[in-house]
Amino acid sequence: MNFSPILIVHGEPNSIFFEIFIKALNHSKIKSPIILISSERIIKLQMKKLGINKRIKLLNYKNLQFEELNNKSINLINVDFNQSTAYEKISKKSHKFIKNSFNIAFEILKKEKIYKFINGPISKKNFLGSKFLGITEYISKNFSIKKSCMLIYNKDLSVCPVTTHLPLKKVVANINRSSIKDKIILINNFYNKLLGFRPKIAVLGLNPHCESILKFNEDEKIIKPLIKNLNKKKYNISGPFPADTFFIRDIRKKFNVVIGMYHDQVLTPIKTLYEYDAINITLGLPFIRISPDHGPNEKMMGKNLSNPLSLINAINFLDKN
Repeated sequence: MNFSPILIVHGEPNSIFFEIFIKALNHSKIKSPIILISSERIIKLQMKKLGINKRIKLLNYKNLQFEELNNKSINLINVDFNQSTAYEKISKKSHKFIKNSFNIAFEILKKEKIYKFINGPISKKNFLGSKFLGITEYISKNFSIKKSCMLIYNKDLSVCPVTTHLPLKKVVANINRSSIKDKIILINNFYNKLLGFRPKIAVLGLNPHCESILKFNEDEKIIKPLIKNLNKKKYNISGPFPADTFFIRDIRKKFNVVIGMYHDQVLTPIKTLYEYDAINITLGLPFIRISPDHGPNEKMMGKNLSNPLSLINAINFLDKN
């Protein structure tokens, strides 16, 4: 095949990922060969549990031969993980397996001509603890990237939180011109270079109705002057907008991207509007990293009822770019 491979890390082994992975392979017309980094033992246990029968082709990640790959089999880089049942309760026991899987992926991404990367859902609490706010920050650190951005992408409307998985009481201290500006530049470059157009960007205010009873109003003192400055530099950006009314259809349809000040300010409405029809893209890396826009979903493990749409969208996005 002449298409660049898509490298996928399974993520949390006790999750719905393998189920949605198989469903995605069956529903997508994928031209790019897919390389999965996972445990052969876990995959075989979960195939038996789900009633799936698919051939596994084991690969040596030290000597990958892309031209020999196709998606008739699961192209697998095996990572040892000793578990006796298909699913267990999500815990820190998976930590070493997930870390080893990421380390292999990072080695491949640095060495091979691969720029398409997906990771399956991961329990941030069990894997990252308090060391990183999220997988975006974890991957960025491993590639010495200081400026990255989490974009929840849908072709009609995407969102980006300036602060990610940060407790609310710490949000205000992390809102400043540079943190907002960095995200805007990364998003503008992504749309220009990869999607071929200059995005219309809306910025939400931090305070209710963009007003404050305090002397210092972040919307007036930080956000508004930054937008004015960026407009002079030909960025197509507007705001600050009150978050409570912005997502009304007649307002939101005028924009491609919405930047919010904290996680739930923009992720709650985007998931309400599009449910699984969105993907999580990390901007600023030397490759395109995407994850499905949902978690491990422990309650649905092994039931064969999980919706694969977000992973299908992730694979299709990389397959076309």
